[in-house]
Amino acid sequence: MVLNIFLLILGFVMLVKGADWFVEGASSVAQKLGVSQLVIGLTIVAMGTSMPEAAVSITAAMRKNGGITIGNIVGSNIMNILLILGVTAMICRVAIQKSTLRYEIPFMIFITVVLMVSGITGGQISRIEGVILWLLFILYFVYLFIMIKKDGTQESEDVKDFPVWQCILMIIIGGALVVKGSDFAVGGATYIANFFGMSTRVIGLTIVAFGTSLPELVTSVTAARKGHTGIAIGNIIGSNVFNILFVVGTTALIRSVPFDGKFLVDMWVAIASGAILWLGTVRHKELRRPCGVLMLVCYAAYFVYLFAFK
Repeated sequence: MVLNIFLLILGFVMLVKGADWFVEGASSVAQKLGVSQLVIGLTIVAMGTSMPEAAVSITAAMRKNGGITIGNIVGSNIMNILLILGVTAMICRVAIQKSTLRYEIPFMIFITVVLMVSGITGGQISRIEGVILWLLFILYFVYLFIMIKKDGTQESEDVKDFPVWQCILMIIIGGALVVKGSDFAVGGATYIANFFGMSTRVIGLTIVAFGTSLPELVTSVTAARKGHTGIAIGNIIGSNVFNILFVVGTTALIRSVPFDGKFLVDMWVAIASGAILWLGTVRHKELRRPCGVLMLVCYAAYFVYLFAFK
């Protein structure tokens, strides 16, 4: 047991650090090749915070462990909004752009509904549904390019300049850490679930979701403390969209993902989380402390539910 707990923690550390190195190395190479910071930010860096979820979900799917695959994504998305944005709102007010309220949050809620419907109709996310998620992912990318090109005031990513040899080394080591870290995390989480008689669904929704959400937590809280509130909210919304469309879509293309009927409640919680975020910010165009408190209370209640009805 001690060994598996150690492997789980080690896996999370490897996932976070590996994703960080991979993104920095790949971003630096892209910049040397003349790729704009806009494109780097929209692609490499944006998907970087979702790399842990992608690695864990795909690894779990290959092991035919749908509980961790879906639980990781749904749990991460719930945690991103209720816990991470809740904590961020306690630190400072988080300004939200009109486009985020009009398009991005409603789109996030919409694709969460699409994921739920895909899962309950047939008890799995099939390859065809994976294609649908990927088409929506491409549509979202087109939207991002249009929005940022229209708004020249958008902050660009700060890409560090490394020597080519160091970039290549960071990409190789970072990729290896992500792959092996996901293997450790899934193996450790599965053993712990079996040992305590817990479902892999609960483990995926809590422990694994928290571990793979660490990049989002660090990014949002750091951005909020520095006053970059646009990054704080954009990071979360973007990550949730990537988690569903890119991670689940890619996983389903590789192998159909089983969808346990018990996930229906969790899907409704994810949808409600998005609704709370929208309703709590639409009036003042910012996320304030009272809404942050409500989010944290809702997450605490959800957490109690998970273990009371495991």
